[in-house]
Amino acid sequence: MPAVCDSLLGDIEDIISEQDPKPQDLQFRRKNVIPKVRKRHSQKNVETDYDDPPSDSVIPGVQKIWIRTWGCSHNSSDGEYMAGQLAAYGYRITDNAAEADLWLLNSCTVKSPAEDHFRNSIKKAQEEKKKVVLAGCVPQAQPRQDYLQGLSIIGVQQIDRVVEVVEETIKGHSVRLLGQKKDNGKRLGGARLDLPKIRKNPLIEIISINTGCLNACTYCKTKHARGDLASYPIEELVNRAKQSFQEGVCEIWLTSEDTGAYGRDIGTDLPTLLWKLVEVIPEGAMLRLGMTNPPYILEHLEEMAKILNHPRVYAFLHVPVQSASDSVLMDMKREYCVADFKRVVDFLKEKVPGITIATDIICGFPGEADEDFQETMKLVEEYKFPSLFINQFYPRPGTPAAKMHQVPAQVKKQRTKELSRLFHSYNPYDHKIGEKQNVLVTEESFDSKFYVAHNRFYEQVLVPKNPEFMGKMVEVNIFEAGKHFMRGSPVSDARVFTPSITRPLAKGEVSGLTEEFRHALENSSESKACPSAERHKGPLSYRMAMQLPWQQGGGVLKALSLSVTLLAVLIAFYYRGV
Repeated sequence: MPAVCDSLLGDIEDIISEQDPKPQDLQFRRKNVIPKVRKRHSQKNVETDYDDPPSDSVIPGVQKIWIRTWGCSHNSSDGEYMAGQLAAYGYRITDNAAEADLWLLNSCTVKSPAEDHFRNSIKKAQEEKKKVVLAGCVPQAQPRQDYLQGLSIIGVQQIDRVVEVVEETIKGHSVRLLGQKKDNGKRLGGARLDLPKIRKNPLIEIISINTGCLNACTYCKTKHARGDLASYPIEELVNRAKQSFQEGVCEIWLTSEDTGAYGRDIGTDLPTLLWKLVEVIPEGAMLRLGMTNPPYILEHLEEMAKILNHPRVYAFLHVPVQSASDSVLMDMKREYCVADFKRVVDFLKEKVPGITIATDIICGFPGEADEDFQETMKLVEEYKFPSLFINQFYPRPGTPAAKMHQVPAQVKKQRTKELSRLFHSYNPYDHKIGEKQNVLVTEESFDSKFYVAHNRFYEQVLVPKNPEFMGKMVEVNIFEAGKHFMRGSPVSDARVFTPSITRPLAKGEVSGLTEEFRHALENSSESKACPSAERHKGPLSYRMAMQLPWQQGGGVLKALSLSVTLLAVLIAFYYRGV
């Protein structure tokens, strides 16, 4: 301990010696001082004399925040969690970017265009003098990028600390939290699942069952950000599902970088989790599985078929193939061959009649010859996937594929167009016209003309905008089919079934607040009449209730800092004779 701290001061007078001038002496001296005449400032100069208040005088928790998310459903879930914590703390989440004080940009690193949009948004925010916090896979994977310098960053595993990062950014500081969460040296799945969140759709809960994956695909940048597989315990996932249904959710999406790999790091597997989840799904509510790579589902085909036949699970599975050429798959390090993919699809189509299989194709991967591409065309022609995600290859910086011999850009574009033409040459839903289907209504269409529902196979069905239908299971007659949707009219004597066990939260309402959090928010609302310290009382109570890492142990340091500051002020006043 430094020598200056060895002894304690009994009183502030203990640091004043007999030789120091006394207050009365200072007062006498002031009588002999002739004051100088100070010229009055013009109004213009007066305005320039007042600088912005010090950053410490800014009161966090009262600003408006605009959140933009790119990418997958996992990223969307992270964005919802960050919005919920900020709103619970007292910040106002706005859909109007122009009126926001701070932009929280949650990025995706899968494709170059997504990162380009992210970069452009940062530039626009800076031009409009907005405070900026960056999140998501781009800054996590490459935090040293030139355009990220000097900006606050929150890592994909640190989203439970978003309040801290935003608070410091609003004060004018730059904060970077990019660490991995561990327990006794073992990597955890990430931030805990019971945090407050604001669901983009109050009827749909997105649950990340694990982060990272076991693969090392040569084209993938997401691995650099999300890392190796880390799964959440089954009990935590089941509890999150229960809580969601208690808040009026009627549809759950399971998501991760690879749902099929779930549990391999904690001694369990995906079917075990799914059987536990279906036990708590209310009648009429539905569960949708996320993307799974072929190698891991191959081990559980029988069990997966049984689960996908369950009445509360959509008969839908997203299994990316990426290419129908084994040589290309080898260069991608996909760890399966085309025969493995076909085995998965054929088995599930046989055991789960009508199942929807969605897949991904990358056009123009380095080294892809024309013969390789034609094999992919044959695969699509054979299976006529109703949902096909066609991606032109983009070399991502830092990946092995970026260093491989690239296919000419014009060839990549041509192959992408050719595959797109094939995909649009068939209509997967024409044979369903005239069917009666039970559909779950959860959204509004982009053009606001219809409600969007999904049938047993997670096929999109547009229904009339009857407010009574939202969040309900409705029986409809299919009378029209397009490339990506069907249209249905309600059966005249159909029963409108409500799957929710309670009223859904209002749009923008914070989910997952305990009674302690709600009490803190009520205190915050009561103190809104006072815009100063009292306004901050409620959010501070919330922050203490959350027991954020930066709050733990910080009280002593802040108290010590305040005491030192007060001591300095008193000494200064003493010497000035005030």
